[in-house]
Amino acid sequence: MLEILENFSHEGYEDIISSHGKDVHITEALNGNEKLGYIAYLYEKEKTVVYGLYDGGDIMLCDGLVRSVMFKSCMKGIDSIVFELPDESCYKNLIRLKFISDDSRVSENIERFMNGCENCKHKK
Repeated sequence: MLEILENFSHEGYEDIISSHGKDVHITEALNGNEKLGYIAYLYEKEKTVVYGLYDGGDIMLCDGLVRSVMFKSCMKGIDSIVFELPDESCYKNLIRLKFISDDSRVSENIERFMNGCENCKHKK
């Protein structure tokens, strides 16, 4: 069963932590003991910055990981996410899912984005 959980040990993420600081959060997508993907991010005062994302090319996994960070950011009153990913290929699924556009690495109004999904079930 797929679970998306925060990893508090940071084991295996030493490179990200050493580059961006000990306050970086790591959330993993797990199927039992198998790690399928992760997202690494840092909360700042007015934005969340994503420094790492691995979804194995699975668009649904990307969606779940990013939405988990969006939800947690909204709970902290943060309404934008900046993606500063080291590999350009990581942006492909983010653009396909409309988290960002081709010419921007920022997802703004994330609360409105999250609430917009409620309306989708009413559209036919």
